[in-house]
Amino acid sequence: TTEIYTLSLHDALPIYAVEVDVDAVRDATGEVVICGVMEHVEEAGVHSGDSACALPPQTLSGSVIGELERHVRVICEALQVRGLCNVQFAVKDDRAYVLEANPRASRTVPFVAKATGVPVAMVAARVMVGATLAELRTEGLLTEPVGGHVSVKEAVLPFNRFPGVDTLLGPEMRSTGEVMGIDATFGLAFAKSQIAAGNRLPTSGTVFLSLADRDKTSGLDAARGFAALGFDLAATSGTAAMLAAEGIDVGTVVAKVGESHPGKVDAVELIAGGKVQLVVNTPRGRGPRADGLHIRATALAHLVPCLTTVAAAKAAAAGIADWVSHPLSVRSLQEYHQR
Repeated sequence: TTEIYTLSLHDALPIYAVEVDVDAVRDATGEVVICGVMEHVEEAGVHSGDSACALPPQTLSGSVIGELERHVRVICEALQVRGLCNVQFAVKDDRAYVLEANPRASRTVPFVAKATGVPVAMVAARVMVGATLAELRTEGLLTEPVGGHVSVKEAVLPFNRFPGVDTLLGPEMRSTGEVMGIDATFGLAFAKSQIAAGNRLPTSGTVFLSLADRDKTSGLDAARGFAALGFDLAATSGTAAMLAAEGIDVGTVVAKVGESHPGKVDAVELIAGGKVQLVVNTPRGRGPRADGLHIRATALAHLVPCLTTVAAAKAAAAGIADWVSHPLSVRSLQEYHQR
């Protein structure tokens, strides 16, 4: 038996749920092949087209992955899918919530094919015109996925073409393309994906942190990671107080944007002055976010990478840590796909 929880438009999404995409192919005999399970970097609530994701999943347990795959098989059977199906989940406390199920190809199919070495679109096309998955295995078209590496998909966002636009990510899709990074670890693959998307991560300098109250506790790991890598930290007063209480040194405490404080600069002045190499600014709910908007707009104007979720900040810290200890190298897809 398998239990599936669904969310309606009136349900509240669990805070800090992990979003997961699963692609599968079902044939006329009822056999289902799971092509890929992709764990999003940003928490559920950011449009899947704007979120980075990793294959294989990096934090999901084997039991949760198995449960997700069982849910997908049940959904494919119920819909009598022949060909591709994509199911999106939110996972919170090992409970899976179905966000949507699409009996069609999704934008993740090319990523899955490149990550695994399996020609997913070709397999699905053959299934749709009558072939079975068993026949495609015999032909050698359907093979086992190639492992031993991590693939990260990242969205390409057009913010640099729209000066002054808010870079905050949410449920509305804003990306205009996608890139991917592949390497032996998640950190290296994530670092490559950021370079490809035009958001090259710094390896030294100052990280500015401005965390919403709900993000302060979860943001500690990211702050510790940046400090351990030798970055100087700058922060707003509330974030700085929380970090100091946890024994994390903050070199610069900024004033509120637009207010005069003797001896202090505000975040906009700090970023515009070239003294910040990475910005982590998370939103503060649905109310006015004047400071955050000014901070993100200034980062955009001065080409400073700006992360708007704690999950992305943690991924960035991991990426920089791996990059510093293991210089990036290049391999072709054909080399990764060798069996």
